[in-house]
Amino acid sequence: MTYPAPFDAWFPDAAFDGSYGFTLDTLRAVAPIAPRGGFEALWLGWREQARSVDAAPTVLSTSTVEGRAVSLIELSGVDGVRLRAWSVAPLDGASPRLGVVHGHGYGGRDAVELRRVPADAAAIFPVARGLGALNADIGAPEDREAHVLTGLASPDDYVIGLCARDLWLAADALVALTGDLPLYYVGESFGGGLGALAVPWDERFFGATLVVPTFGQYDERLAVPCLGSGEFQRQWVLRHPEAREQLRPFDASTAALSFRIPVRVEAALWDQNVPPQGQFAVANAVPDALLELHVLPAGHAEYPGLESITADAVAGGLAHLDRALAAAARR
Repeated sequence: MTYPAPFDAWFPDAAFDGSYGFTLDTLRAVAPIAPRGGFEALWLGWREQARSVDAAPTVLSTSTVEGRAVSLIELSGVDGVRLRAWSVAPLDGASPRLGVVHGHGYGGRDAVELRRVPADAAAIFPVARGLGALNADIGAPEDREAHVLTGLASPDDYVIGLCARDLWLAADALVALTGDLPLYYVGESFGGGLGALAVPWDERFFGATLVVPTFGQYDERLAVPCLGSGEFQRQWVLRHPEAREQLRPFDASTAALSFRIPVRVEAALWDQNVPPQGQFAVANAVPDALLELHVLPAGHAEYPGLESITADAVAGGLAHLDRALAAAARR
């Protein structure tokens, strides 16, 4: 089997085409899923409910990482389950200029990753319910197939919605620990999709970077196989067609239509884990005046030049953060 260049040389042993036959032009034409009636009201209702939950963060321990104070903390999720996370204070104990809520991929996270957090920012690194290293089997099963399907029959209980709504409590915890700061969101893959679902409804965020975001455009996502969590959803919908409707409130491309802040989307042309058409649907949903699109050659894969390409993307994300913060200050 042959694939388009350079993917044929980069991934000669790939079992299937991670471009799914799309080009940049056709990816830019993938439309987001339009909201059904009640979509916005549902998310705004969840946002209002979350305001009544006390994140009640408590610091369990503190260490130093790259000159910054990193604390292991515990906080409440939207249903009151106690989850663990890390919080980060700026270098040298300086007063933070802003706060960063930093999501993660579907594997959870083992430690903080500071390259997308400015030195003068405070940050919180939440770990999603059910996932490692801090919250395995807490609030949701850790097994990836079980996790992505848990609670799907009930919108209030679907784990992807709960994980997204937990981000509002993570922001609450950060503010409680560091003061009332302007907030920026960073999330990759799983965390990118959660950010697209959660951030449009939280007025505290002045900008966001979504890296290879998942959960976008379920009509496209469910039509093709992949190596990520979407495959479990696809197989489930094949066996239970009614589940397609159950997924509608959790389409990241639909939620991204409601962004009213600057958003940078780093989307990949090849990705066997998160099909590119879903990633670009999220980008295409962001209003043109607010979108900064950065095209990556590939996602969830090793390929020549990856280190340099990633460094450029990180630098671009930090620059986007600064521009978005300046724009918010002028409003």
